[in-house]
Amino acid sequence: MNELAARLHAALPQTQCTRCGYPDCEGYAQAIASGAAQINQCPPGGAEGIRRLADITGCLPVPLNPANGSEAPRKVAIIDEDWCIGCTVCVQACPTDAIIGVNKRMHTVVERHCTGCELCVPVCPVDCIGLEDVTGRHTGWAAWSQPQADEALERYRKRKARLEREAVEHEARLERRAQAKLVDLPAQTHGAEGAEADRKRAVIEAALARARARRQQAT
Repeated sequence: MNELAARLHAALPQTQCTRCGYPDCEGYAQAIASGAAQINQCPPGGAEGIRRLADITGCLPVPLNPANGSEAPRKVAIIDEDWCIGCTVCVQACPTDAIIGVNKRMHTVVERHCTGCELCVPVCPVDCIGLEDVTGRHTGWAAWSQPQADEALERYRKRKARLEREAVEHEARLERRAQAKLVDLPAQTHGAEGAEADRKRAVIEAALARARARRQQAT
């Protein structure tokens, strides 16, 4: 990020909700800095958030764009444990790893870590996730604090780093499997000869090349 984008990023609430139209708060900050986005696209920041961005950019404050949502009290996700099937889809959607649970086991939300992004709600296949208002009349930055934003950003960054590490490890495993198949080609091709053996070798070599390319991209 350049200096302007970094300042804008630091002024955002770090809920990572994507309602601004970008994949995360950093993406939105970079878009504002480049002139691709306006300062009024962050519902969690609300009017105060717009004023913060206006001060940094020198723009005049404008009303929140209704296309991005509305300023509202902060909510946290609540999972109906009686209906949860343990599919882990919500775990994968949560940007701050605020949902605890493993496959085929009941999940639960750690309220302190939930940013109220709502990303887990639409992906639940059994509609067992609801939202609970936790700030009453307080909205925007009145319903959120800088320490909470800092913690949310730290958790988001740690999650991104974990996912990147897991992607590299996954591709490395695929590469090792393909390499093992090449070493033991006769067994893998079940005694095929001639053109059929060449075809099967080509398939394995192509799989190895794809795994290597994806691992390099991930790193």
